[in-house]
Amino acid sequence: MSRVGKAPISLPSGVQVSVDKSNIVTVKGAKGELRQKIDADISVSIENGVLEVKRPTDQKRHKALHGLYRALINNMVIGVSEGYKKDLELVGVGYRATNRGQLLELMVGYSHPIMFYVPDEVKVETETVKGKNPIVRLSSIDKELIGQVAANIRAFRKPEPYKGKGIKFVGEVLRRKAGKTGK
Repeated sequence: MSRVGKAPISLPSGVQVSVDKSNIVTVKGAKGELRQKIDADISVSIENGVLEVKRPTDQKRHKALHGLYRALINNMVIGVSEGYKKDLELVGVGYRATNRGQLLELMVGYSHPIMFYVPDEVKVETETVKGKNPIVRLSSIDKELIGQVAANIRAFRKPEPYKGKGIKFVGEVLRRKAGKTGK
């Protein structure tokens, strides 16, 4: 049995989960509502505030889907109750970040500013404190979407291994290399 798939999901107060006939799981909470279509073979049961995901057989495909959909539904429950946050740090001389609504403007060492439109489901904030690196804060209820947006922003200037300049996640540990002179 899948370790991830067999773990039950306890629903916090204020979170409602419903499954319709076409196997679409809808999770509603204080922060919003999320939907996820699940495979027809996987069944979802809700009893006494505990959600369980079940599979029909022990086929390899069913085992894989069992853990996958349990994890996706758990992420949805956490998202609508608590939400997700990602912080990106711009490391480098002259690197700046500003936002006007959902439009993020990045100055990361190119000859032109990078304009990036953040989807409406993700809230973006920028923080610039003198003497510290600029920080871009993303928050959303959808874990998959916030992770993809953060990866897209980071891809504009990945941190390089010699000086560590670039866009990195706050708390990310970079493998540093010694230059030509270092041995």
